[in-house]
Amino acid sequence: MYYLALMNRYRQRKTGFQFRLKALPCSLLLLLLTALPVYAGEVVIQAAGDVMLGGLWEQQMSQDGYYHPFTRIASELKKGDITLVNLEAPLTGRGKEFTDKKYRFRVKPSALTAFKKAGITTVTLANNHSMDYGAVGLQDTLQQLDKAGIGHVGAGENLAAARKAAVYDIRGTKVALLGYSLTLPLEFWAGDKRAGTAPLMEKMVKDDIVAARKQASIVIVTAHWGEEGKTRLREYQPRLARMMIDSGADAVIGHHPHILQGVETYKRGIIFYSLGNFAFAHKSRIADRTLLVRLRFDGDKRSAELLPVNILHREVGFQATPLAGKRADELVARVKKLPPAKLAVRKEGERWLVDF
Repeated sequence: MYYLALMNRYRQRKTGFQFRLKALPCSLLLLLLTALPVYAGEVVIQAAGDVMLGGLWEQQMSQDGYYHPFTRIASELKKGDITLVNLEAPLTGRGKEFTDKKYRFRVKPSALTAFKKAGITTVTLANNHSMDYGAVGLQDTLQQLDKAGIGHVGAGENLAAARKAAVYDIRGTKVALLGYSLTLPLEFWAGDKRAGTAPLMEKMVKDDIVAARKQASIVIVTAHWGEEGKTRLREYQPRLARMMIDSGADAVIGHHPHILQGVETYKRGIIFYSLGNFAFAHKSRIADRTLLVRLRFDGDKRSAELLPVNILHREVGFQATPLAGKRADELVARVKKLPPAKLAVRKEGERWLVDF
């Protein structure tokens, strides 16, 4: 029945010859079907905030198991064709620690088993922690991610590698992801012959998006930027985000402030200025809520589903927990008021949707 339905879908196409379905031998029918394009259908790309399972609470993380922070949210993470997070620490036990900054993180490579189990497919490394243990720490991270089959963007053994897009083929639809950092220290930025993160330099980003657009029909850009702990946007954030959409990006996903910042639709794109923390070893009082973003692309139709999540340690420990009912409504109402405060959200049942 599946093959008959598929053939009926395409029988009106002009193929250069006419045929009657019932007159075709089964072997010829199957041969023709393999040559026909398959309808891609909806592509679902998910994005979440910062993931860091080490630091001050590393011992507890190790004791509970690295999958523990994802237990209550994994069923949602697995609903995307691509699920992206910001990996806020190198995966290494080696390297020279960069001591000229206050906070330095690293996570045991064994944590990647939990990433995979939770449904995380891709990470951005374009942040101010990927080089906390130097080029050796970054190289270990890249090798561990490749070994685990988890995609990565935003950092590499040189600038060209750091700028390289991760391209996915989702049932015939090409999706390209890019990652950039606009945070200090400058020593973490990649150079022609230096390992590091992809710097968010305007002309370079434009060129990369244009090039990615030639490879893919959907382009997602991550940006590590903004001011930590603040909901206000820095002047450059809207300007650069809109530049990315104008250059061909469909969505911009921001990280770094550790708390939620505003959401904006712009032309045929959507901008999440900061998704805040997600699975992060912290007990912060201000990093209390986050969003899991579910972007849906189906031909010319596109929408973003906002999934409210509780990350307040005194309520959920180190386990990101989906919110529902009144508490979810309250978070969406809060997000709508965040700068630039122009977001139109519609509710369908228990789903909060943004059209863009």
